[in-house]
Order: sequence, then structure tokens, then C-alpha cells
Amino acid sequence: MAEAGILKTDDRVELIGGEIVAMSPIGLRHSVCVAKLNALLQRALAEPVILWIQSPLRLSEYSEPQPDLSVLRARDDFYAARHPTAADVVFVVEVADSSLLYDQRTKFPLYARSGVAEAWLVDLVNYVVEVHTSPRGGAYEKVEHFAGASVLPRIGIAASEILA
Repeated sequence: MAEAGILKTDDRVELIGGEIVAMSPIGLRHSVCVAKLNALLQRALAEPVILWIQSPLRLSEYSEPQPDLSVLRARDDFYAARHPTAADVVFVVEVADSSLLYDQRTKFPLYARSGVAEAWLVDLVNYVVEVHTSPRGGAYEKVEHFAGASVLPRIGIAASEILA
């Protein structure tokens, strides 16, 4: 659509269920959290991965959300031939302040339906990191909450380091 002139290349939109949805503006606190997560994950993850920042995932013909951060399986071409899919995702991260309800009600069910095995919600409103696993249908069967000094198991980082 950008090539056809319908959208500008810098429009903040994503494709969800066949609809073009305007994305929330990114505030300073949100930006800092994404940058911090990027740095923390680069140091913490032992496996070779690609950190895909605020870029599209092709979940279906009708849905290409743009998670704040996607941890992808490493590929030599860095996904130059195609957008990554749910099968390429180790986990996705959504940082939520003004987008909290949208992320909870729209994006997380989409990730679960699409088979994204793990999705994190960094809730800047309630100062908690939720780790969603075991997708089944349109929901995650397991949700763990991390706050304060509690340590996220996959990365060994305290929630307070992410939320500060």
C-alpha cells in the first residue's frame, strides 16, 4: 500500500485480521524500555538469535503485527527473503502503556491463534512482566507474573531491571 501511495512509509500501522490498524504513538518511557530490553536480551541470551525491533511478523495473509521486540531463530540472511513467521519466533515482547488493553485483547489472542509459543507483556501501567506460554486456540494456557526482584527464568534478569 505504501508503493501504491495509500500509506506513507513512515505511517505507524499494522495489519490485524485484514484491517489496517493505527498503532499508538511511542512515548519516551516506552522507547527506553524497548532499548533497555534490546540491550538486556543481547547480553542474556546464550543461543544465537536475531532481535527484531518493532518490525513485522507475517502471521497470516491477513495479519502482520509489529511487536515491540521479537526474538527470532538465527538465519544467515537475517530474513532478507521474507518476513519472519510464527515458526521463526522464540518469543515476542509487547511493551504496553497506552496500548495495554489493545495488546491484551487483540494482539495476544492473535499470537496464541498463530502458534507463537511464548509472548511477554511488559506492563508499564502495573509494573509487571507477564510471560504467556502454552498457546491453545485463541489464548495462552499459562501466564506467569514477574515483578520487583523476581527473575524471568529464560533470561535470568529481574523484572525490576526491565521495568525501571
